[in-house]
Amino acid sequence: MGIPWRKVSPFVTLFLFCFTTVLHTTTAQDYGDPAPEAKPAKPSKEIETCNGIFISYVFQGREKEYPHVKNVSAQAWSFQAMATVMNTGADELKSWQIFIGFQNRELLVSAEGAVVVDGDGFPIRVGNNGTTLAGYPMTDLKTAIDTANDMTQMQVQINLKGTQFGLSEKSNPMPKTIKLVNDGYICPAATKKGTYMHTCCKKDPKFKVKKITTKFFPRRYGDLTFTYDILKAFENKYQAQVTIDNNHPLGRLDQWNLTWEWMRNEFIYSMKGAYTHKMDPSECIYGPQGKYYRDFDFSTVMNCQKKPVIADLPPEKENDDKVGRLPYCCKNGTLLPKTMNETKARAIFQLEVFKLPPDMNRTALNPPQNWNIVGRLNPNYKCGPPLRVDPTAFPDTTGLPATTSAVASWQVSCNMTKPKAREAKCCVSYSAYYSDDAIACNTCACGCEENAKCAANAPPLLLPPDALLLPFENRTVKANAYAKIKKYNVPKKLPCPDNCGVSVNWHVDSDHSNGWTARITLFNWENNAFSDWYSAVQLKKAFPGFEKAYSFNGTKLPEANGTIFMQGPPGLNYLVGEVNGTHPERDPRVPGKQQTVISFTKKGIRDLNIVKGDGFPTKLFFNGEECALPKEFPKMNKNGGNRSPVALVPAVLIAVLTFLFCIGLN
Repeated sequence: MGIPWRKVSPFVTLFLFCFTTVLHTTTAQDYGDPAPEAKPAKPSKEIETCNGIFISYVFQGREKEYPHVKNVSAQAWSFQAMATVMNTGADELKSWQIFIGFQNRELLVSAEGAVVVDGDGFPIRVGNNGTTLAGYPMTDLKTAIDTANDMTQMQVQINLKGTQFGLSEKSNPMPKTIKLVNDGYICPAATKKGTYMHTCCKKDPKFKVKKITTKFFPRRYGDLTFTYDILKAFENKYQAQVTIDNNHPLGRLDQWNLTWEWMRNEFIYSMKGAYTHKMDPSECIYGPQGKYYRDFDFSTVMNCQKKPVIADLPPEKENDDKVGRLPYCCKNGTLLPKTMNETKARAIFQLEVFKLPPDMNRTALNPPQNWNIVGRLNPNYKCGPPLRVDPTAFPDTTGLPATTSAVASWQVSCNMTKPKAREAKCCVSYSAYYSDDAIACNTCACGCEENAKCAANAPPLLLPPDALLLPFENRTVKANAYAKIKKYNVPKKLPCPDNCGVSVNWHVDSDHSNGWTARITLFNWENNAFSDWYSAVQLKKAFPGFEKAYSFNGTKLPEANGTIFMQGPPGLNYLVGEVNGTHPERDPRVPGKQQTVISFTKKGIRDLNIVKGDGFPTKLFFNGEECALPKEFPKMNKNGGNRSPVALVPAVLIAVLTFLFCIGLN
């Protein structure tokens, strides 16, 4: 019921006004009075009982994203969550890293307070295998003892934002697990309750701590390592040197492109020994860089991108006074393994970097994050975050027997990863003397086009061995004719091609009581040639019996899990690209080709069965890239035996005869 204010006495109105004023003044505070201190919330029981590293994950909510679809599994949801890492133990945690086992096809868009360890920038798909996050800018977590319980130094909170799929509105989309991945800690399975999960990771009593005599982290082994050295430091800029070292006996990079991410608005003013693909100053002019450096001439700046793409210089720039004259530079992006060339296993370039507030002092030095490197046809590398190491020592430039040190140094370690299914860059086919069938490369071994008219999931057709010499699009006639002769079924929708630029054929050539031989043939289906190529093959039981590769230089690499390393000798170290046939109007294109015969002995090797698979590789590499292997071996002909028709001829003689035959074909 409303109050008839027109009939209310003025005295009553004055009374209400005064009462309200008094009430307000008694509940409010004067500006001069100190606000009462808020009592800190009591920590949860699980934190109080944790003597180690406490990790929690809180799901904070989600919203349905566009487009709205009826299919629940295809509907996208934006979500927010918070992960907390807190040091409740007695030891400082250096360079913390946590693993979050996302499982709902998540796409992570941002992670404030951390970076993704695998080197990929945001957005990044993490929902299949989870992801590892590392601290940035707060990399270390101190103890309550050393900080008088200062939570700002003891814990970090990571605000996560992203997209997830395939969930009903009532479900709680939580990760499978959360855990600390630093060495020396054990994490029990996480406890889940609704939208909250936590775990307490404690020191592993069985872990042996390596004695560290350095102030910073010891340098680590990586298949590929980067060293980021600060050579000179000023208030608003610094000069850095990047050193790339290829340490793996099979690793290689051609025409490498390096990317990283600036986290504090830095920009590259100039470079020596390398260059950036984009040299556009507009991002500086319209960004925070232009607002701070108002009178700066950005037309001479090399790169202002947050994620620059850096490449090596060509050899003709090696002696250029402006951009060259650095050791190990200017090789057109080629990094060979040390097993081939020690001097070509390293690359160096320098850059001048400008900084922005609040980092305007000599000691405010922050390396870029999210390092990643790719090449033309090379291994995939997974890189960790930069770790501070003791400053690198350099020989004194004056020639005196002394050393100078970098102002500060960081190391990034990268390791080769096995290619995922249908993401290889080369593939292998099998054939053998005892079988008429050649097992072609796997369907879509190197990927498939979307909406392809071919069958992406069908196994490859069995082929006659000579069909492997033809481009995939020219094999259909031979495949159909061969299937008709062999009475094989041919599906109406033929399998897709392998789509690989390089393929390798492994052919078991002979087998007898004393030894056996194989022939390896390299095919280059691309237009570009490969210089200084190499191949490597792993054989389990047969490896100790390796004798000789006749056309290639072949050596054993026991340190690489029983690998035979092969490279072309002078004159044969250039694998040419695909060229036109003799009569282009009717002949198919011809791939670049190199081959050799390899002889093996069976002396001292027990239970070696070549026909059942011991004569085929367990892994095969080309230029460091692991090639996709067939899923089956050639089957013996019904009327065939398990011995070569020339079983009494020594393996070396068979190899020589086959080698001469191959020369005749070439």
